[in-house]
Amino acid sequence: MSKETPVMNRRIAAAVLSSSGGHAKPYAESAPLDVKPIDLADPKPGEVLVRIDAAGICHSDLSVVNGDRPRPMPMALGHEAAATVLALGDPEEPGLAVGDRCVLVFLPSCGQCEECLSGEGYLCSVGAAANGKGELLRGGSRLSCDGETIHHHLGCSAFATQAVVDRRSLVKIDSDISPETAALFGCAVLTGVGAVMNTAQVRPGESVTIYGLGGVGLSALLGALAAGAQPVHAIDPSPAKRALALELGAATASAPGEDEAAMGSDVVIETVGKAAVLAAAYNSARRGGRIVTVGLPNPDEDLSIKAVSLVADGKTLMGSYMGSAIPARDIPRYIKLWRAGRLPIEKLLTSVGPLEEINESMDKLASGEAIRQVIVPAW
Repeated sequence: MSKETPVMNRRIAAAVLSSSGGHAKPYAESAPLDVKPIDLADPKPGEVLVRIDAAGICHSDLSVVNGDRPRPMPMALGHEAAATVLALGDPEEPGLAVGDRCVLVFLPSCGQCEECLSGEGYLCSVGAAANGKGELLRGGSRLSCDGETIHHHLGCSAFATQAVVDRRSLVKIDSDISPETAALFGCAVLTGVGAVMNTAQVRPGESVTIYGLGGVGLSALLGALAAGAQPVHAIDPSPAKRALALELGAATASAPGEDEAAMGSDVVIETVGKAAVLAAAYNSARRGGRIVTVGLPNPDEDLSIKAVSLVADGKTLMGSYMGSAIPARDIPRYIKLWRAGRLPIEKLLTSVGPLEEINESMDKLASGEAIRQVIVPAW
């Protein structure tokens, strides 16, 4: 009878959240995220050990900190990252080798559930269940601290020096893309550009309005322009973000309530994650228009619209999770558009800083000051 290979642990640094919600602001003082050493187990077959080269800070991370998206605690946060393969749980893993560069994906698709078999891997019920439990796709956690289990955030836990992820949680990329740029493809670009190209299926010459100009919203703006939309309107309360939208090619950039020029678009993309903003986005679309929402409101928020308008105005309201994307297909496509100069996502990068400044970065995101901040864990 063969003996099982003993599980080996390594010490890494990670940003761990002990409780979701109820933290005083500024986060720089209350420090809800504790950057500390924790244990990381070796990858199992079908899993990969990676070095985190750069990780983007997304509103989905902030939503766990402030309690809008409750998750099992404690949890090592972070889900948008570029990484390098350090070890394979299965040395014979096809198409992947030590040293390969990759982008992490925040929903692994099992390939076997009804959604995956229907071509909707972005709705994978197995992957979603694992994410909800704070586990990897094959079950359980590979993270611990002093004997206590640390949960994984969306299968990634990328605010760390290293991570173990499922093979289906990464997409191999070329080695000549800077980690700070590559990281953005894992969430901001995948979600924003995907909402335009996959969910809304914007056609050349259609008009598009974007509500919210964070990393996802500005990625959607770039995706709309790349798809040939004209004109593209942008709505956000931040003057700095509106100025950037105009620089990127928006026809108009308005504050909420001052957006008459944006009314009546063929397609409206809502990225804020507030029910009231989604209602405004719905009402702003033309008759027969398509409204796509990618924001994740607090689960307690309800949407109020005139039910008759769905028929009388012929509108279509669509949810878009992960940009309705197939990451292994779409990330390489979006990288090609980036290389061609049609998705200049590096212009969305606000700052690059160390892991130890993660709480300060959350403050900047919460205040609307930042678009996309990237952390680079020290080695």
